[in-house]
Amino acid sequence: MSFRKVVRQSKFRHVFGQPVKNDQCYEDIRVSRVTWDSTFCAVNPKFLAVIVEASGGGAFMVLPLSKTGRIDKAYPTVCGHTGPVLDIDWCPHNDEVIASGSEDCTVMVWQIPENGLTSPLTEPVVVLEGHTKRVGIITWHPTARNVLLSAGCDNVVLIWNVGTAEELYRLDSLHPDLIYNVSWNHNGSLFCSACKDKSVRIIDPRRGTLVAEREKAHEGARPMRAIFLADGKVFTTGFSRMSERQLALWDPENLEEPMALQELDSSNGALLPFYDPDTSVVYVCGKGDSSIRYFEITDESPYIHFLNTFTSKEPQRGMGSMPKRGLEVSKCEIARFYKLHERKCEPIVMTVPRKSDLFQDDLYPDTAGPEAALEAEDWVSGQDADPILISLREAYVPSKQRDLKVSRRNVLSDSRPASSSRPGASTATKITDVPSGIFAGAGESGKLEEVLQELRALRVLVKEQGERISRLEEQLGRMENGDT
Repeated sequence: MSFRKVVRQSKFRHVFGQPVKNDQCYEDIRVSRVTWDSTFCAVNPKFLAVIVEASGGGAFMVLPLSKTGRIDKAYPTVCGHTGPVLDIDWCPHNDEVIASGSEDCTVMVWQIPENGLTSPLTEPVVVLEGHTKRVGIITWHPTARNVLLSAGCDNVVLIWNVGTAEELYRLDSLHPDLIYNVSWNHNGSLFCSACKDKSVRIIDPRRGTLVAEREKAHEGARPMRAIFLADGKVFTTGFSRMSERQLALWDPENLEEPMALQELDSSNGALLPFYDPDTSVVYVCGKGDSSIRYFEITDESPYIHFLNTFTSKEPQRGMGSMPKRGLEVSKCEIARFYKLHERKCEPIVMTVPRKSDLFQDDLYPDTAGPEAALEAEDWVSGQDADPILISLREAYVPSKQRDLKVSRRNVLSDSRPASSSRPGASTATKITDVPSGIFAGAGESGKLEEVLQELRALRVLVKEQGERISRLEEQLGRMENGDT
């Protein structure tokens, strides 16, 4: 009787990684040497941002994706922080807005010019001050516009409305020790965090309450990571008591035992997980490793299925992951990573081999688009919404209609609680997407009519003042001639 080994069928079983050619890398970038387990890199369909070495403060470089090759030493940077930058994150609803956290205890939000930097950028759009120690974690809300989360070494999580520079929520009693990472769930109603006390927590930020907690999710003392998956489960990476690296999958309804637990190896670099909700594939990169492992998460046991490993010669200092809408669907590309070396950034393309040139519906379900589903005020009032999805069938290209308009307004004149007006926040910035055909829409015709009415009123006023001046001059002339 013969037994055949049954291989689990998966369309991602043959995914392979391939580094791009040398001329498509970004050379001569002095990647930051700061000792912090950040990715040091953030990427979106328009720009690549990398935290770099900087003297006398903190800086990061923002490059248009097309600017490959050797980067000039004099290339302008974003350099407004007075301490090293620890984390950066692109806004998911605006490809020209990026937030940064630094050792100087501040969070800054920057607006990058459409074609990239031509001179050093030192003036942020908004400065958010509320942390008392360095800020090491920055992450935008997935569906609400202008909502930003920051976490610092003061063990405090702050949630901001960037549009009004106000602090929405301060969570300062939920973490007794250093926070390693924070991850929003699919619709941004909850977030999970991994902490130095070895606990994974699921938190409702609007109520400020702990929804679930698992102590000693991983026994080891080295840094952990926890991320939410699309179905609400939590995926963690960490270390065993014997310092072996582990992956685990948890059901928030029952955190007593993990649904799955796998041991990888006994290396000492922290594992950084990157999750693709469209394909349910998790990519795991270790700091200092020279490999990227990838796993498929399914509903059947053993839940975490190893797919393959991409290996290279050089160890990685950090890693950035391209959002789905920035990939080349015609080449069956399902992920693209930007691997940081000592002095360069190397894109790595993950591809599913397919013979057909047609659009692959099974690889590219509708994915989260750049439109926000909620305004910050809606989210604060208790509303939740899933991301607004777009189709990749037409190979999504950022259109000209997403130009940025930044308008300043006085926070003090707003009908908001007085506590929101901290010193230095009297003028704040509202970041919104504005169509380029600004006078074309029906909503703008009313504004045009208002302007014309004001113009007519000004003409009448000028005419009246002119007549009054003429009368006064006449009277003055008569007085001088002695007629009165």
